[in-house]
Amino acid sequence: MPITPDTKDWTWVLERPCPECGFSSAEVDYDDVPGLIRANAAAWAPVLQRPNVAVRPDDTTWSALEYAAHVRDVFRIFALRLRLMLTEDDPLFANWDQDVTAVAERYNEQDPHTVAAELAAAAASVADAFAAVPAADRDRTGRRSDGARFTVTTLAQYFVHDPTHHLHDVVA
Repeated sequence: MPITPDTKDWTWVLERPCPECGFSSAEVDYDDVPGLIRANAAAWAPVLQRPNVAVRPDDTTWSALEYAAHVRDVFRIFALRLRLMLTEDDPLFANWDQDVTAVAERYNEQDPHTVAAELAAAAASVADAFAAVPAADRDRTGRRSDGARFTVTTLAQYFVHDPTHHLHDVVA
């Protein structure tokens, strides 16, 4: 059964701490982002070993497996967006419907061990990509179709909230 889609514009996390998970994106120093990504990825490994990893806590909430598959895909999407920002002038990002993807890719039927390995690989890739950006390129821009605009720095700050928030979702 699909979950009701989240239609919130989460860009507000760049302005104030998240009241749900407590993370403050605006306070994140760019140079800390790769380490935050790696630490987050490491924390998913024990979550994905739980015997009830595919059990939804209720009809409106993803299972830990679904959240992990989503985080894996977030790592992949933001690696692509970062690459676009570094190779194109002010690119327009392709729309990504995370809820459609969760259903189409059958997140809750994926193998937890495979998701763990793919999440770790995607995290390492995006962490390395953010770490490799020279300071002079951190003001390069990109945008979403809804009008949200990012620099490489604000993209990193915005992005790192998502896996942090979802880890909070499954351990809280």
